[in-house]
Amino acid sequence: MTKVRILWADDEIDLLKPHILFLQQKGYDVSTSNNGDEAVDMVRENQYDIVFLDENMPGLTGLETLTIIKEISPNLPVVMITKSEEESIMEDAIGSNISDYLIKPVNPNQILLCLKKNLDTQNLVSQKTTMGYQQEFRNIGMDIGGNLDFEEWKDIYKKLISWELKLEKSKDEGMNDVFKMQKEEANQAFFKYIQKNYTDWVGGNEDRPTLSHTLMREKVFPKIDSAKKPIFFVLIDNLRFDQWKIIQPLIEKSFYVRSEDLYYSILPTATQYARNSLFSGLMPSEIEKKYPQYWTGENDEGSKNRYEKELFEELLKRYGRRKKVSYHKVLNLDYGRRLADNMHQLLNSDFNIIVYNFVDMLSHARTEMDMIRELADDEAAYRSLTLSWFEHSPLYDMMQFIAEKGCEMIITTDHGSMRVDDPVKVIGDKMTNTNLRYKTGKSLNYNPKEVFAVRNPRDVFLPRTNVSSSYIFGKPGSFFAYPNNYNYYVKYYKNTFQHGGISLEEQMIPLITLQPKGV
Repeated sequence: MTKVRILWADDEIDLLKPHILFLQQKGYDVSTSNNGDEAVDMVRENQYDIVFLDENMPGLTGLETLTIIKEISPNLPVVMITKSEEESIMEDAIGSNISDYLIKPVNPNQILLCLKKNLDTQNLVSQKTTMGYQQEFRNIGMDIGGNLDFEEWKDIYKKLISWELKLEKSKDEGMNDVFKMQKEEANQAFFKYIQKNYTDWVGGNEDRPTLSHTLMREKVFPKIDSAKKPIFFVLIDNLRFDQWKIIQPLIEKSFYVRSEDLYYSILPTATQYARNSLFSGLMPSEIEKKYPQYWTGENDEGSKNRYEKELFEELLKRYGRRKKVSYHKVLNLDYGRRLADNMHQLLNSDFNIIVYNFVDMLSHARTEMDMIRELADDEAAYRSLTLSWFEHSPLYDMMQFIAEKGCEMIITTDHGSMRVDDPVKVIGDKMTNTNLRYKTGKSLNYNPKEVFAVRNPRDVFLPRTNVSSSYIFGKPGSFFAYPNNYNYYVKYYKNTFQHGGISLEEQMIPLITLQPKGV
């Protein structure tokens, strides 16, 4: 094992000889300096894992030495050691990115603890995380194999995402593989659960979760009714719960999370169905029947979501809500910037809907563009790319404006997405839709064990394209491929993020209520 290399700079270094010997006996390689200039030269010429730096040295001071060291090696941890507890000195040091500070006189055990904290934290956290998941693995497995209800499935999914994000940081490949298998097991059990219960849920069973078409009535209307300021409803298309957890720390700089819930997307988990259902408060076949002018079928030309604002206004009328509503759909960066610049105009409305399509575009772009494929090579990279986009997006600017104006905000989406790698053959006629995770059409030919099949679309309130139409929905991880040109098709879409079918990632939808800080 490679020794940890320490540089200790202090004008009274001779008095610290017992500390140096103590560290050497513990296996550390310690170099010393009695002034800032020499310490800077040593950092230029050698590689160190950490620097202990006296704040009060003659000549080049500790803070001056710190500044130069950070210019040479920005990521090198520096621990400031000082006799003074003056707040201004510590603010200067912390502002210059010190990793830690100690007050003189220091004892050897303080130094050792400091080293453990600053150098071994990653390993210690990794070990603790791995042990924690090992202990939890059996409990999660037993829960998955049990007779879970819809609330318990929400808890399981939250728990899985929590462990996924922790294990991702641990870099323990073996344990990550174990987790991946358990998550796949959970998804297969969830598929069977949906297969068994979904028809009853949408058929009117009172013992059901909040679904796309009941979200506004059950979760949002009560907030609109009690609000004293404008409310902002931000729908980030395709935002999964794990992606919410990644951007949450940024949002919490300006907001408190009042509630963090999940609701269930209807099937298909695709924008045309789930989002129209969300804004209308109706199932797709009900929209087609009640508002045919606002429904675009699978084989019709044009956007499938042109009338979200109109559908929502009709929903408000049906439930007697007289509210002034603004609706904005952001499809590109330029429009996003213009909206961010004109957010003050939205303060005149009671309820402001902002639909932000970038995450959906990112998901599909990953399929189409080789560079995006490489950037979002796996789940962790996909989350990282989402965070990077959000941090530099006009949407983040909009949210900061909302917080500054003291307005409540709701963040949600209409469906998630799933990374697919298992091709499933399906045959349909030329009118069959092109989605990779669900198919609708007549004379569909498939293996019934590989799909959730709905032979009568009316049973689940879905439109028919013709009298013999049926729907099939893909299992977690699968995607539908036609037999003709099969190998090319499989290679092109394997390991891409898709939606439309059944999985925890696609159907478990984050519903976050946020209160601005300082209000």
